[in-house]
Amino acid sequence: MTAVGITTSGVSKRLGRTQALDGVSLEFAAGGLNGLIGPDGAGKTTLMRILAGLLRPDQGSVAFSAGGRKVPFAEVRPTMAYMPQRPSLYPDLSVAEHLEFFRDLYGLAPEVYAPRAAELLSVTRLEPFRDRRASQLSGGMYKKLGLMCCLLQSPTALLLDEPTNGVDPISRREFWDLLYRLASRRVLIVISTAYMDEAERCSKVHLLDDGRVLSSGEPAALLAAEGAAGFHELFLRRADARRP
Repeated sequence: MTAVGITTSGVSKRLGRTQALDGVSLEFAAGGLNGLIGPDGAGKTTLMRILAGLLRPDQGSVAFSAGGRKVPFAEVRPTMAYMPQRPSLYPDLSVAEHLEFFRDLYGLAPEVYAPRAAELLSVTRLEPFRDRRASQLSGGMYKKLGLMCCLLQSPTALLLDEPTNGVDPISRREFWDLLYRLASRRVLIVISTAYMDEAERCSKVHLLDDGRVLSSGEPAALLAAEGAAGFHELFLRRADARRP
């Protein structure tokens, strides 16, 4: 499977009495590092779950492409990986045992699994902790273990819902270094975050508030167009402009 692209057109979703998404139209280009930026309640998680096929939109559509052609979701689903805000890991299993569990789940051959697991343990710096249980890992290590389990299958599209939330600054930097490495391999990455400073790390950002798109584009271009010093200032300007 070649690099995957995703396009949403007029996607709306109501959860109970809350309009979680309202006419969201976005394009996630193949091989890009896309940031969904916004505060809690902006609709980031709902959109992520729709992209992952876990929720159906009430209105609008989601289209997938690969190799320059439109493809059905069933064709790209095996090559997509989704990591929720709190990865569902097994507290009594060690780091190594998690990798072995997902190896069996993905049906990876030994000659494929061994070098891939070794590389992931190295780049995440979890090799010294391979025998440590998930329940004994720090917040940053726990998130990196969740990411490793996603990456074992070598996905072409990676959906990460606030993976750096509650993670210390050093682990955040290491996490982003790993994302840059993946993006250089043409993996489509969609990452949601409430940290405005992380917007500038993306190749393209999409600002969300109250289920609507405030702005979308390359970070430097968006800041220059508004004359804003940073994304915190830009977000507040755009959010205030649409409020009565």
